[in-house]
Amino acid sequence: MEKANKLGDKVRSVRELKNFGVDELAKESGISAELIASIEAGDLVPSLTPLIKLARTLGVRLGTFLDDQEITGPVVTRKGALRAARVVRVAEGRTQEKTELDFFSLAHDKSGRHMEPFMIEIDPASAEHIKLSSHEGEEFIHVLEGQVEIQYGRNAYLLDTGDSIYYDSVVNHHVHSADGKPARILAVVYAPF
Repeated sequence: MEKANKLGDKVRSVRELKNFGVDELAKESGISAELIASIEAGDLVPSLTPLIKLARTLGVRLGTFLDDQEITGPVVTRKGALRAARVVRVAEGRTQEKTELDFFSLAHDKSGRHMEPFMIEIDPASAEHIKLSSHEGEEFIHVLEGQVEIQYGRNAYLLDTGDSIYYDSVVNHHVHSADGKPARILAVVYAPF
């Protein structure tokens, strides 16, 4: 049987290739050694923030952890293939059966990409546990279904179906359902190498 969480193996292999110990990587990235060990063991798949910090510290692009194979031409993702490209977001330090944000990569095998496009399903419970986070880069979000609130620094932006927002990810932010109902967004994340 194939291991469901390949991300942990990829993080470990890149860390070892770059000659980082877990404690050294924790110190350099600002991610706890316990969280890194849990990621590498396949116990959880983290949100984008720790992945971006690990990629940046290790000197690789975010996609290095998400890719199964390298495609140099265009990547076409058919609607029926989204479930196969799933990246699950969990709260830092613990796994969840039901996640608040489910990420579906739209270009998981594209080599040399500089952007990470995702279809994200937002659970209504996402507004209950708001924990702002930040990382280098920029994000573009377009609401496909539902109503979404973006907490961005001290401001909140309410977006309805068809609305979009583009912001710098270095400012603390959080994306969540605004009306107690599920929502779906298209998100494009740019994290500089």
